[in-house]
Amino acid sequence: MTNLAYRNEFKHIITVADAAVLRSRLSCVLRLDPHARPEGSYHVRSLYFDTPEDRALRDKIDGAPMKEKFRIRLYNHDHSFIRLEKKVKHYGKAAKLGARVTREEVQDICRGEVAFLRDSDQVLLREFYLKVRTERWLPRTVVDYLREAYLHRPGNVRVTLDSDVRASINATDLFDADLPTAPALEPGICILEVKFDGFLPEVVQDIIQLGKCSPVAVSKYAACRVYT
Repeated sequence: MTNLAYRNEFKHIITVADAAVLRSRLSCVLRLDPHARPEGSYHVRSLYFDTPEDRALRDKIDGAPMKEKFRIRLYNHDHSFIRLEKKVKHYGKAAKLGARVTREEVQDICRGEVAFLRDSDQVLLREFYLKVRTERWLPRTVVDYLREAYLHRPGNVRVTLDSDVRASINATDLFDADLPTAPALEPGICILEVKFDGFLPEVVQDIIQLGKCSPVAVSKYAACRVYT
């Protein structure tokens, strides 16, 4: 997997009150993600994988400069569009690769029936096959949250506000509408993420200056795994 398109990525922990201020500012300058529902947000559900030794979790907790993780993601409980994603972090920059999968294929993967991945015409699926076979990546937890996303063409900027982050409890069924979950973060906080290519336009810098938040190494996956 070469020629990854790395982007800058910063995360901040902010309060719900700060999020309300940001929301009003962002909506005046940036455009709302076209995939948002009428209320302005959309639901994200991800099934994260890890090795039996919890390599992805330990790399995050230990602050490893280079790390990777695999997840299967869907939006708004829509089973018609599902993606296997690989996210790579390299000294503060991030890249993401994705490949479409079906509900039936996800269910096969979760049962350990992954032979079909070996012959896929999608490189990422073949790589995931090798990871499962040689490093034993397994389903570990489901992460739910609500996301508001704002876009700005200069700098290819994407600003997101993630709230109501929840961890599955002793379950990894991505398609269970009644999946038992519990809050994974303290009440009253949100996660602000800012992603951009080569530069962050000054207008966006001005908008996100809250005066009391600084970048933090927060991970929704790690938070949910620590909780469970």
